[in-house]
Amino acid sequence: MFILSKRSLNNLVGVNKDLVAVVKRAIELTEIDFAVTEGVRTLERQQELLVKKVTRTLNSKHLVGNAVDLAAYVNGTVSWDKHHYYIIALAMEQAAIELNVDIRWGGDFKSFFDGPHFELI
Repeated sequence: MFILSKRSLNNLVGVNKDLVAVVKRAIELTEIDFAVTEGVRTLERQQELLVKKVTRTLNSKHLVGNAVDLAAYVNGTVSWDKHHYYIIALAMEQAAIELNVDIRWGGDFKSFFDGPHFELI
């Protein structure tokens, strides 16, 4: 079983309590360790990510605390291998079902794959 680091917990400050609960439950369920890399974003941060083409919108749910980005940790390092994000998504989905919280995974977006992203519906 994995636990969230202090940094991950700090990155959850200001995030919707239901989504926080899902993340905290998912870390207990997952087969792949993960960290919370981003929760609430400022408009300035969102604009910066848009310029870098890391995001495609200024209307992100991160701006109001309704989204998180998670990074897979494998063998002590961050991995961007899509396979790991499918496993994390299963844990997030199970946690959301258990807690009766509706979420959407960025890996299911029609326009692009955003494996680290999870948001409230």
